[in-house]
Parts: sequence; structure tokens; C-alpha cells
Amino acid sequence: MPPEPFFHEDSGAVRFWVLTAASTYVGATIGRNTLFYVYAGGRAGSEPVSLYLQHRREIDDAVLRRCASGSIEPVMLREADLTPPRRY
Repeated sequence: MPPEPFFHEDSGAVRFWVLTAASTYVGATIGRNTLFYVYAGGRAGSEPVSLYLQHRREIDDAVLRRCASGSIEPVMLREADLTPPRRY
């Protein structure tokens, strides 16, 4: 069983682990600013781990997509991993 998600103050990111289809855990991070921008409308003030937990399925799915495309541990999510491409 992996550790619980936690906020790492020095890096400004939530660290968490995602179960893969191979039944192994992969470590990942998502920055506080990315969480605020994507899930809180850019408003700081929400607790980063709480935001992660509220959107865990979507964030974990993004980690799995990155792994499927060849990313190695630790997977560091960016805004582009979580938002659909814009259509013009």
C-alpha cells in the first residue's frame, strides 16, 4: 500500500502514487499552482491535497496516460496533461 498523498512544501507540489494496470504503483507530483489554475479557477487558498483528492480520478488518469506514452517515475503533471487541447 502506498503512502497517503501529501503536500511537499519545498517543491510546492502534492506527491501521490497511482496504481497501474500492471498492479504496481508509480509516483507522481502535481504543483500547487497547477491545481489552483485547473481546479480552483486560479484562486489560491484551497488546500492542495484537498484539491487533488476532489479530482483524483482525473489526475490519476492523466498520470496513467503519461506512463502509457513513455514517461518514467516520478511523473510530473503539467496543466497541459489535465486540460483538453483548444479547438479553434
